[in-house]
Amino acid sequence: MTGTPRVTAVVVTYNRRDLLLESLAAVHGQGRAPDAVIVVDNASEDGTAAAVRDAFPAVRLAEFRRNSGGAGGFAGGIALALAQDADVIWLMDDDTVPEPGALGALLAARDRITARAGRPPALVASRVLWTDGREHPMNTPRRKPFAAKAERLAASAVGCVPIRSASFVSILVDAGECRRRGLPRADYFLWNDDFEFTTRLLRGNTGLLCPIWMFKDRAPLAPLERLAYGGSTLRRWARTFARSHDRRTLRESLFRGIAAGVRTSPRPTDEVLADAGLPVPAPGRE
Repeated sequence: MTGTPRVTAVVVTYNRRDLLLESLAAVHGQGRAPDAVIVVDNASEDGTAAAVRDAFPAVRLAEFRRNSGGAGGFAGGIALALAQDADVIWLMDDDTVPEPGALGALLAARDRITARAGRPPALVASRVLWTDGREHPMNTPRRKPFAAKAERLAASAVGCVPIRSASFVSILVDAGECRRRGLPRADYFLWNDDFEFTTRLLRGNTGLLCPIWMFKDRAPLAPLERLAYGGSTLRRWARTFARSHDRRTLRESLFRGIAAGVRTSPRPTDEVLADAGLPVPAPGRE
């Protein structure tokens, strides 16, 4: 691809009208504004849709008839962006307030790594901060384990670090990779949807940070990575269990989750989206 990429921003919301309006104001106030903005409203009941139509009439508003969670919202938003011929898709939650230069910085990092590597990265993630300047503990992209020295040096040369996963909080994803590797798994609803999607996009690809169903699916992670991330998950569970005052509830939830992960698989994303009221075609293959 040559020339200026077409950027579509996708914001997913549910019952957070005022936060969404603040986020959209920041999106439209970018030094390099997106070419199109899609808001996916997960059946909000607080007047979100009307507020968006009044304040931002140029935004494409996709109204779901039922809440499909972040997973379904981002799957639907990405599908709509692909149908509008986006080259890159900027994903964010409704409480994300990007600084004025955020999109420009993401695109600049993407351009620099493309010039070095000969192809664009699958994903570029923003650094996520609280309003007081501290790094957000739940939305920090994970650095890539086992990254080769050449990959680390290439990322460092453009002011970035290699990552293996990221959250849906200000990430710029390559539309071609979305077409090749598919949409987020909508049936995840909320938990680990961004982890599964970004690891799937990044397997064998470049991802940069700019300054239980998952583990039985073979697509996102290589065998060594499944062991590493599985061990990390077990450690976090052990720490949470040790510090909890309600271990019985945690234990029951863990067993139910394991049983569901063993016995079931996620529904197809197009089925979940149709159920939520947004029938969209699956992305085409390039």
